[in-house]
Amino acid sequence: MENYTMEGRTYRYYGEEAPLYPFGYGLSYTTFQYRDLVLSPPTLPVCANLSVSVVLENRGQRDGEEVVQLYLRWEQSSVPVPRWQLVAFRRVAVPAGRETKLSFEVAAEQRAVWAQGWRLEPGTFTLFAGGQQPGQQTRAPSEVLSAQFTVTGAAQPLRGC
Repeated sequence: MENYTMEGRTYRYYGEEAPLYPFGYGLSYTTFQYRDLVLSPPTLPVCANLSVSVVLENRGQRDGEEVVQLYLRWEQSSVPVPRWQLVAFRRVAVPAGRETKLSFEVAAEQRAVWAQGWRLEPGTFTLFAGGQQPGQQTRAPSEVLSAQFTVTGAAQPLRGC
């Protein structure tokens, strides 16, 4: 085998075709709402980590658990990258009518791309937070919030950080 590209071979690299059962697929007996997605700092150096917080509210009549998922999308990359990449997830139990604020850290190495070695590149990125993949069409209501952040500096090898 000489062609090791992942395009068209895994759901992460499919064009507009969605997987039959995406990560996080399932039903719940309650309804969750996401709000207040905060990325800190909104502009960071190429080797820095990103802090993320989001509020999850259980708006239903029953206690429930939600799998909160964070996805990263490169807006411009020098090499082919996934449409988006799962960078964090957490199962959270939230009592009916209550809310919880969740905090995550997205490490710099999670933004690395393979270009004859792992490297970090500057540019604009979009981070998605929600109970499903971005753009997923399901019968169960869920929402995905998004926010952009910018990475500054020169591209450099991952091990240089």
